[in-house]
Amino acid sequence: MKISTTVNRRSNAWVELDLDLLCQNVTAMKAALPVSSQVILVVKANAYGHGITTVVSKAFACGVHWFFVATLDEAVRVRSVLPDANILLLGAVWPEDVPEIALHRIMPVLISEELAYQLGEAARNEGVTLTCHVKVDTGMGRLGLPWEQAAEQMAKLNRIGGLDIQGICMHFASAGRSTDAFAKLQAERFQSVLADCSARGLPALFAHLANSAAFSSHPELDMNGVRLGILAYGYGGKPSGTRICTKPLLQWKTRVIQVKKVPAGFPVSYLSTHVTSEPTCLATLDVGYADGVSRLMSNKGYVLVGGRRAKVVGRVTMNFMVVDVGAGSGVKLGDEAVLIGSQGTESLWADEVARWCATIPYEILTNIRSDTR
Repeated sequence: MKISTTVNRRSNAWVELDLDLLCQNVTAMKAALPVSSQVILVVKANAYGHGITTVVSKAFACGVHWFFVATLDEAVRVRSVLPDANILLLGAVWPEDVPEIALHRIMPVLISEELAYQLGEAARNEGVTLTCHVKVDTGMGRLGLPWEQAAEQMAKLNRIGGLDIQGICMHFASAGRSTDAFAKLQAERFQSVLADCSARGLPALFAHLANSAAFSSHPELDMNGVRLGILAYGYGGKPSGTRICTKPLLQWKTRVIQVKKVPAGFPVSYLSTHVTSEPTCLATLDVGYADGVSRLMSNKGYVLVGGRRAKVVGRVTMNFMVVDVGAGSGVKLGDEAVLIGSQGTESLWADEVARWCATIPYEILTNIRSDTR
């Protein structure tokens, strides 16, 4: 099943999703996990640019029942299409959000003792109890209760009312290699927190610490749930690894809006940072950095036109970019150009684009200005 959505009504650019590939990816994930471990699909940032409601609807139909978001707005959007899903919200939620959290049965992840106390008080005042998970900081240094005091603080929070702590999680600072010493240390700290919670008489908690990288490199850390993000969207897998390799499901395309023959010595775009070395044909594409194309693609990235790679020449501008399609290419007005995806026998994906831009595929995907829902 493929669907297309326009990226921008001003632009002749669009995103295509192969939802059958999404189902294949999550099905492979589920099959790789023990039956006691759940896939928790990470759908923050509009499902990594893929369209949050579209993605969660398909994933739920394929057997995924847990979803992880970063904002209350994302959580409400997921609930609007999935009345029976488990929705975890990692990020700051405030006391004034409690009525909406309770109404939509969202599970906030408590990220600090102070904010947890505020949420508990607000919940008691509303006459509700929030089902929660707790984030423990074992070395990421970003969010969470400090691992040394986490069990003690959780025991206190469990007594204040308004909060029903049912889960516990952490985030790896690095987990892409099976020999990563710091990942091992973080996991050991997390296990010590679980042991301390048990010693304090806290009920058994739904524990999840592995992300896509840890899933690939540390199968011993699957626990009750695995938070799978970039791997579900087709990136970060190991072709020769011991678990699974997934396939990208998003393609990003635009059209040629002008083709011109130019001589050698022809300057291109702002500040003339590219000058043609020989006679050639230049194609202008109806997409630019306002649509999410990185300016770092200027003079070094490629797109696919006419089934071949065409180099980006000159500066990427707000609404347009120029590529060199070569003399005699046959490229014409209205032809499809692929920014991410495949055409003919050629393909280029977000991880390759990321290398040109000295970044990661997450950023390339989430920067797409998309009308995907």
